[in-house]
Amino acid sequence: MGEETIAKNICNLRKKRKITLDKLADLTGLTKGYLSKIERSKKAPPYSTLNKIAIAFGVDAAALLEETPYEKRNARISFTKKSKGKSIKMVGSLAEGSLYGYNYEALASDKPGKNMEPFIIEAAFDKEAIFQHEGEEFIYVLEGKHEFIYDGNRYLMEKGDSVYFDAAVPHTGKSLGKKKAKLLSVMFNYRRL
Repeated sequence: MGEETIAKNICNLRKKRKITLDKLADLTGLTKGYLSKIERSKKAPPYSTLNKIAIAFGVDAAALLEETPYEKRNARISFTKKSKGKSIKMVGSLAEGSLYGYNYEALASDKPGKNMEPFIIEAAFDKEAIFQHEGEEFIYVLEGKHEFIYDGNRYLMEKGDSVYFDAAVPHTGKSLGKKKAKLLSVMFNYRRL
């Protein structure tokens, strides 16, 4: 899936729900100009921004990754074959004024109304973006080495290590070594309850 699809989905869903850019800015805490830039762009915003937009629309962030209309999905189950999740490859995406690159695969993306957002993430090496969003997050290292930075503290994570944290606190991370770290990340947002 291309990043352009995400930007198009945001624009289409906003128009379908009859939400103006001004109203979306109020609901997300993002600027009208930044939201307009996302909609016109061929690049997807970072997950924290995508999540804020999804919450404003009352959908899962993964719904913005789909090519299938959100309303046509089975609400009871989502089965994803290995390597068949919705993959997004990002190189230099919009990140509220900074550029960074990472890849992620949305798991269970076709299940509407879920309380958790699971992803497989390949973290960038040297570009750090600071994330801060509502809810909680869990990260488990599947492969490689990952430097996790939380509230100014640095943690070296290796295969099998995990961290569970309050996502409202500024956090970031990056791959260490010669190969990108592969992470299982599960995000939970209180506003869905």
